[in-house]
Parts: sequence; C-alpha cells; structure tokens
Amino acid sequence: MAEISIIGSGSWGIALAVLLHNNGHRVTVWSAIEGEITALKETRKLKTLPELEIPETIEFTGDLEAAMENKELLVTAVPSIYVRQTAARMRPFCKNGQVVVNVAKGIEEATLMTLSQILQEELPMAEIAVLSGPSHAEEVSRGLPTTCVAGAEKKETAELIQNLFMSPAFRVYVSPDVEGIEIGGALKNVIALAAGIADGLGCGDNTKAALITRGIYEIARLGMAMGGKFETFCGLTGIGDLIVTCASMHSRNRRAGILIGQGASMEEAMEQVQMVVEGVYSAKAGLTLAEKYNIPMPIIQQVNKVLFEGKSAREALEDLMLRDKTAESQALSWE
Repeated sequence: MAEISIIGSGSWGIALAVLLHNNGHRVTVWSAIEGEITALKETRKLKTLPELEIPETIEFTGDLEAAMENKELLVTAVPSIYVRQTAARMRPFCKNGQVVVNVAKGIEEATLMTLSQILQEELPMAEIAVLSGPSHAEEVSRGLPTTCVAGAEKKETAELIQNLFMSPAFRVYVSPDVEGIEIGGALKNVIALAAGIADGLGCGDNTKAALITRGIYEIARLGMAMGGKFETFCGLTGIGDLIVTCASMHSRNRRAGILIGQGASMEEAMEQVQMVVEGVYSAKAGLTLAEKYNIPMPIIQQVNKVLFEGKSAREALEDLMLRDKTAESQALSWE
C-alpha cells in the first residue's frame, strides 16, 4: 500500500483517486477551494461524476502541507492554467526525490513551456513524470477498460507509476518521451475544438476523419521538431488521445467546438460547458510554437482565427478546403 495525494479535486483527480483507492492505496485529495472540500466530505459525490460514490476512506483536505507530507506519490490534477501557481504553493513542502506525476494537459501561453517543464522549474527537487492517454474521467470512474502511458526521464520512475496505477481496468505503458507525450496531449485539444466546430456546422464523418488525420500530422511534425518521437504520435498519447477527444461527447473541447460551430462565441461556449476547455488555452501557444519552429499548422491557425479574431466557422472551414494544392506527405516523392 502506498501513500498518495491527488492535488486537485476535479473530475479527473477524483476518478484517479478512486482508481488508486481500489488498487489498495491510501489516498488523500487536496483542493484550494474550501467549499469543494466541505461538499466532498459531506456528500461523497462530485457533480460532474454523478454515478460515482466516493469511498469513505478517501481523505479530503485543504491543508497542502499535510497532503504532501510522507507521500510516495503526488498527482497534480489541476487545470493547466493553474499548474504553475499550484506548484509554487507546493514548493515549500516538496521533499528531495519526491515523485510528482502530472495528469493535466496543456502548454503555458506566456512561456511556451509544457506542464512538466513548469513543474520541473517550480519543483527542482522533485522527480517529475506524466500520465496521459485516451482516458475520459467519466469512463475511468465507471471502471471501463482504459489504457494510458507513464512518461519519465528515469525508467524506474515511470515503472513506479505503472505499478501504482495498473489494474484490470486500467493498463499503463511506460515511455521515456515526456516531450512527445505532453505535446500530443496539449494540442489534441485544439484539434478537438476544430472537430467540434465541424460537427456544429453539420459536417459528417468524412470531415471528422480528415481533421483527425491531418490534425495528427500537424501535431507530429511540430512535436518531432521539438524533440518528441514519431512513435509517440502513433501511439496512445498521440493518435489515440486525439481520436477519443474528437469523437466523444465526454470531451469538453469537442462540446465547446460544437457550440462555436452553431454560432456561439468562445466565451459563450466555455460558459455553457461549465468546465475548463483546455484547447482554448493551448491554441495560441500551439500557433506560436508553429511559427517558432516554422511548421505549417493550418487547422490550428484557423481555430485561432475563429476563437480570437472573430472569423466565422464556415469561412474557416472553406479556407482549409481551398488552400493551395499540395502532396499529402512531403516525405513521399516520385522517382
């Protein structure tokens, strides 16, 4: 049995808390919001996971020092926009060699840093890792079969996470490619916004397949330019996560995109979804990275125009379809 704390009490954090509890570990959940802690203690329910009964033995606290003390593993499960400030709060209580695994997905707009890079900067004494893949909290909380990837610089760190999280319903692979895992996890949310926008416009399966296929091409080209590995983008945290996020109504990014495609503004869509839409926060960073590495990313470019420049979704779709003629892959040529 391991002592584990989840830093963040959203749906993904709670789903993982229950998974780890069911694996036989002692789990504590921390939140910065006192009202959330009180409600979770009293009701053992989370509004976004209405079918889930939270076991009585999972502890809830607003005391960050107590949550981090003597823990074998810390799981950071706060939205990407709060990762830096949360890590800064964790710094005084973090021990040398303490393992911190990030399960959020995103890129910091101001610095273009991945979330693991932020954690490494704020918590230099810790061992930083990631856990990512096609894994909606709604399904993990119900015990539906799910697969993820644990990424870390050290193999033993990734294997520790693998051992703690593995269950008959939750299979974990290991990988050294932290950069590729994080780029895939962050930018798939932007492509999922595009997929949702297409759904809102009334497009069909052909359009969805095109966006997924060309989307992973954009992500992989940028990710490899940044040091990620081709195999990662072919795997669970690349094409796998992209497929589920573009296709599922559990996806807040797809749901927000549908509303935008139907005529809502970005702000209106985010308000209706009532959850953090990570793709909105990663879209500008993705475009800036594309420009920095000189990688054409037309889907992400058009999503930015719709989100932040007032371009209509219909016009953005037409501009994608009517771009200059080109080959499908620049790596293939006639003899």
